[in-house]
Amino acid sequence: MPSSANASTGAKRRPNLETWNRKIHYYLGLFFLFFLWLFSLTGLLLNHGQWRLAAAANARTETRFERGIEPPAGEDDLARARDVMRQLGLTGEIELPAAAQAQGRFDFSVNRPKDASQVKVDLSTKRASVQHFQNSGWAVFRIFHTFSGSRFNAPGSHRDWILTSAWTLAMDALSAGLVVIVLGSYYMWFRFKRKNLALGIAVLAAGYACCALFLQFMWP
Repeated sequence: MPSSANASTGAKRRPNLETWNRKIHYYLGLFFLFFLWLFSLTGLLLNHGQWRLAAAANARTETRFERGIEPPAGEDDLARARDVMRQLGLTGEIELPAAAQAQGRFDFSVNRPKDASQVKVDLSTKRASVQHFQNSGWAVFRIFHTFSGSRFNAPGSHRDWILTSAWTLAMDALSAGLVVIVLGSYYMWFRFKRKNLALGIAVLAAGYACCALFLQFMWP
């Protein structure tokens, strides 16, 4: 009796695990569907710059203006940049120069997918000169693929715009969700491998082999 009871319990647990695995596949796939389309289409634009659509994604308009401002207030450069942005009505991720600021000047950049601004403040005259770049609709779409607020030349920097943090959090969730979906796919194949054992092994081995070749020849 105990052995049959254990077998019955195991039989009940297995369908529950398979049911939850399928549900995870369904609902994670539905939730991340737009994100996957977004990254797929923007990846094509990045890989094929000769396409007319990709060329349109590089289009942007440039304007310049100057405005008087109050001396930037704040305990550090980030706070002062935020104060200047408030006075100029700018929004986005702040990028401070890696080198030290010149005497009597305070310069920084503001970036977001929609536009970017290079701000140069003359502290002696209390004037801010802004070079503003407005991205086209397709450019905004493409920039989402690489917009993270992380700067390779400033590893100690951190994100200072809440929307950047929210976007990167969504990308982290997408990456984790894809890992869960892939692991669930391995489980489903393992459960039903008797039907397509040879084909499954061949496809799995081909995927690992392709990845290994890329790593071998492209690793710096």
